[in-house]
Amino acid sequence: MGEFMELDVYKSLTNKKPIKTKPRTRPLPKAGEKYLEAFDRLKKILDRMEIKYEEYFHFKSTKHWRFDFHLIEYRMLIEIAGGPWSGGRKGKLATKAWSVDRYDHAEEMGYRYKRFETGDIYMGRATMWLRNLKASYGPVQTIPAVESD
Repeated sequence: MGEFMELDVYKSLTNKKPIKTKPRTRPLPKAGEKYLEAFDRLKKILDRMEIKYEEYFHFKSTKHWRFDFHLIEYRMLIEIAGGPWSGGRKGKLATKAWSVDRYDHAEEMGYRYKRFETGDIYMGRATMWLRNLKASYGPVQTIPAVESD
């Protein structure tokens, strides 16, 4: 009860509310074990298939939007369900809208995206999808190095 009295005294003397100690923004949820295992497994699949990628890709113009992988040669963004960036199942509707907004933003910037459930990675569906992606593009054209004479 003494603590409440101090707050009242503080308010009456300073005419201010005390500073809130609780942070205003919630930190990102921690990634679950299934997500982390699926992330590592997908990395190995991409390496084995020799697909170039960036991890935890985000647009320079946005602060919080992240995708788990950016397949560089295909301008394809990959997200694994259950990751800290995907919004998760819990949370407010605003969090869901935030998650959907980034898909729209990605498309506006010329990217495509694919979302995998963790089961897709273990059941081989992700591997099949990646094979089809590679096949649909054929051999990826790279710019040859300029030869100096």
